[in-house]
Amino acid sequence: MRTIAVDQIRDAICRMVQRINIEYPDDIRRCMETALQKEQHPTARSTLQFLIRNAAIAREERLPICQDTGMAVIFLRVGQDVHFTGGSLRDAIDQGVAMGYEQGYLRKSVVDDPLFERINTRTNTPAIVYTEICEGDQVEILVGAKGFGSENMSTITMLKPAQGIQGVKDAVLSAIRQAGPNACPPMVVGVGIGGTFDYAAMLAKKATLREALHSKDPRYAALEEELLQEANALGIGPQGLGGDTSVFRINIEHYPTHIAGLPCAVNISCHVTRHAKEVL
Repeated sequence: MRTIAVDQIRDAICRMVQRINIEYPDDIRRCMETALQKEQHPTARSTLQFLIRNAAIAREERLPICQDTGMAVIFLRVGQDVHFTGGSLRDAIDQGVAMGYEQGYLRKSVVDDPLFERINTRTNTPAIVYTEICEGDQVEILVGAKGFGSENMSTITMLKPAQGIQGVKDAVLSAIRQAGPNACPPMVVGVGIGGTFDYAAMLAKKATLREALHSKDPRYAALEEELLQEANALGIGPQGLGGDTSVFRINIEHYPTHIAGLPCAVNISCHVTRHAKEVL
């Protein structure tokens, strides 16, 4: 049994929410640089250069890359041999988010009720938290900060099994086409296939935060690449102004499902797609 103080979780999250709002993750930075090298359209190239320059200013001046600093999404993989001490784990997570947004002068965008009063909580909490129990004595913390210009363009489709691969392709490309300029492209697109209605959406969210370029399953990796080519052929372009680069990556996560279903969730994320991971 390994003991971890919840304050360590709090402090890690505090660090990460600030870092991801100020600096591009390495994988997204590489995507941006590669896109600039390949882009053929002058307006699209100019737009990518502006985005790269904006990110450089944010990093140098320690300012947010975007004014929408997102809603915190936390994925915890907790080893079954870990024992937390020092208080509530859930409270520590929200304290870390609140501290990070306060210390980093990040916009607080969470309201306490989704439908009626919609009063700002002034702390950017509560966070969205997913917890998975795994073997071992470590805690893996994956943090995202999800802006809602792109989040609002996300979809879920309860396909029938007979719709198969083509049904999935149609659902993904339809979501990207409808998102258009509203998602601040170039996009990162997370696709969750399988599970249940809710689980597919969680998979899609987690897929947007994945660092690996392709799925470990070669079948899904091939589908990711095929969808990426078709998505970029739509010509949406950076910031919706046209060009070769509409989508940086399409990441698919999958899970077993019921014999009668084929859930397919598409989570659209913008060109910033903030994420970081630490292991304690």
